[in-house]
Order: sequence, then C-alpha cells, then structure tokens
Amino acid sequence: MAMAKIRLCVDQPLGAGQSVPLTEAQAHYLFGVMREGVGTQVLLFNGRDGEWLAEVTEAGKRKGALTCLEMTRTQSAPPDLWLLFAPVKKARTDFIVEKAVELGVSRLQPVLTDYTNSERFRRDKAEAHVREAAEQCGALILAEVEDAVPLDRLLAAWDPARRILWADEAGAGRNSAPAALLADAGPGPWAVLIGPEGGFSDAERDRLRTFDFVHPVALGPRILRAETAALAALTLWQAHRGDWR
Repeated sequence: MAMAKIRLCVDQPLGAGQSVPLTEAQAHYLFGVMREGVGTQVLLFNGRDGEWLAEVTEAGKRKGALTCLEMTRTQSAPPDLWLLFAPVKKARTDFIVEKAVELGVSRLQPVLTDYTNSERFRRDKAEAHVREAAEQCGALILAEVEDAVPLDRLLAAWDPARRILWADEAGAGRNSAPAALLADAGPGPWAVLIGPEGGFSDAERDRLRTFDFVHPVALGPRILRAETAALAALTLWQAHRGDWR
C-alpha cells in the first residue's frame, strides 16, 4: 500500500468504515490545489481517535467525502507542557504558535504584560495555525489555545504544582542554567514563560521572583527575540524532560 502524502485534520469521529465529509476549504485544497480525486488515500486525525488511513469516495469543487479504512496510529498524548507567551507582531506570533505545536506543546496561553505591544490576539486565527501545523508535523493532538489574559491575573490563579520555566532576558550569567535545572527537576507538569519584544518590566520581574514555582533561567549570553527564545526554551525542555529522550 502506497504511503499517503496528504494529512488532514477533521472534526468528525473516526473509525473503521466511517464516512467523513470535507469542508469546502479542504475540498478545494485536495481537489483544486493538489489535483487529487476519487481513490486518493489521505491520513486523517481529529485529536481524539488516533490517525486513520482514508480513501476519497466523493470529489467535487466544493465538497467531498472520504471513508476510513484502517488505523495507522493509536491516540497518544504529548508531554504536559504549556507555553505562556506575550503576543508580538502577527507574523512572529504565527511563527511561535506553529513551532510550539511542532515542539509538542499541549496548551498555548497568551499573556498581556506591561510591555506587550502588538495587534489584538486572534484566538480563532491561532487555532487555525494549530491545525495546519499539526497536519504538517504528524501531531496526533491539537494544542489548546486560550484567550489572552493579564500576567498578574494568570499568576494569581496559578496552580503551583505546575512549575514555570521563566526565560529572563535580564538574567544572562546570573540565573540558573536551564539544562541543569531541568535535569535535576522531579516529575510534574511545566510551563515555559516568554516575554514580549520589550522584555519584562522591573515590577513584573520582581513579582515573578516571589513565586516558588517560577524558575528564572538564562538562555545564553545573548538577548534573543521572543520567537527565538520560545524555540530555545521549548527545545531545552523537550531534550531534558519531554518525549525526545
């Protein structure tokens, strides 16, 4: 059996013999852009029922349908890792969302900080990027996307059982090395906190340091852009605590 080259995220339940209708956008992509048709095999997932090999049984300009043939991968969960990030300019926020999905984040929580300076965060747009990234990278789950909340409010309601790896841009050469911290840490859920383009304010930095569950770390001797810091911190966490080991 030839390997399916196209992977789609759907909302419908998946199971042997299940018929799955396509949205208009999916039909356009599959039949108009990719020039596929009846008989094409496609991989489907919905974040709940694993991954399934399906075959196109109906193809039209604005609609189509597939039938599930067999499961190719059982459902599995990613490591319990969240990303807390201050939204930046649109293209860079899209980049953060996309790469966080590729790196196995289970929840995306935008936070509003004193120096957050970007256009309004669009949760629906971020969710669309999550789906697209999951299709491309082979993820079986869809990272949850939350509405943006002020950092103070988030910290006030935080469950201390979930530790926060705080990328403190002002801590180069002073804070703990993240590799050492993560290697010595015990089990439990984590979150990574990344600041805005202007960094955290002094007041925010002082408050973050009052929480035992917040662990400030430096990400090297250079100041990183927000999207670079997110990738660096998530990569370090995956290498020491996640499913890369």
